[in-house]
Amino acid sequence: MPQSYSINHLLEIMRRLRDPENGCPWDVEQTFSTIAPHTIEEAYEVEEAIRADDMSSLKDELGDLLFQTVFHAQMADELGHFSFADIVHSICEKMVRRHPHVFGDADIKTSDAQVTAWENQKEIERTKKASEQGRAVSVLDGVSISLPALQRALKLQRRAARVGFDWPQTTDVLDKIREEAAELVEAAENNVDTTHIKEEMGDLLFVMANLARHLNLDPEEALRGTNAKFVRRFQRIEALLAEQGKTPSQSTLEEMDSLWTQVKTEEKTTQ
Repeated sequence: MPQSYSINHLLEIMRRLRDPENGCPWDVEQTFSTIAPHTIEEAYEVEEAIRADDMSSLKDELGDLLFQTVFHAQMADELGHFSFADIVHSICEKMVRRHPHVFGDADIKTSDAQVTAWENQKEIERTKKASEQGRAVSVLDGVSISLPALQRALKLQRRAARVGFDWPQTTDVLDKIREEAAELVEAAENNVDTTHIKEEMGDLLFVMANLARHLNLDPEEALRGTNAKFVRRFQRIEALLAEQGKTPSQSTLEEMDSLWTQVKTEEKTTQ
């Protein structure tokens, strides 16, 4: 193989990996559904590299993500659906269509105006697709069901808000949170069926996402920060217990809770 590779080499590598006779057995037996989780994982690893500001890792992770696209393209090509070239054509055509101020004569001067124009163009495309499928277009069309639940909740709420279906004040959202929290507590305390408790939990999480939207916060980012804080504090508890020759499983809840309070105090004094 050459020392300097191009996209054509990557496509050929993928073709050979999928060759039924001489390819890799694992690659040959994969399908769209078995590869999809890997695609999602690679996208998250790209984000992780960006958050770490690790350009070397970002290069590698972007390569892994590109490979996922090539993998799906090869399987689609084998089935006669589309090729990698079709994917390239489709995205190029879409980018040109959605940027008429760059590739046409539209007059869009600001980022906010471009966002509005982009959403308007997507609305046109959704309406056209719904018409082709013989159904009425919905404001909520196009919000992928495969998105992480919090992210999808935000998108659904933003779409609804565009047509006026939204609380006018943040205080209204806070009132709804109190209502949903009370309903969840009542369901849990009364030992109702798990399905109902799960529904109440979902309602509370949905309205919490709505509060984040009203506060211009990303709930995923907020929860990610809390996860990191929990890991940091719990690992500090483990270290303190290790100094005593103990592990968490050898300690009581009261001991660990006391250390948790100690760790929180330590963090406040060092801030």
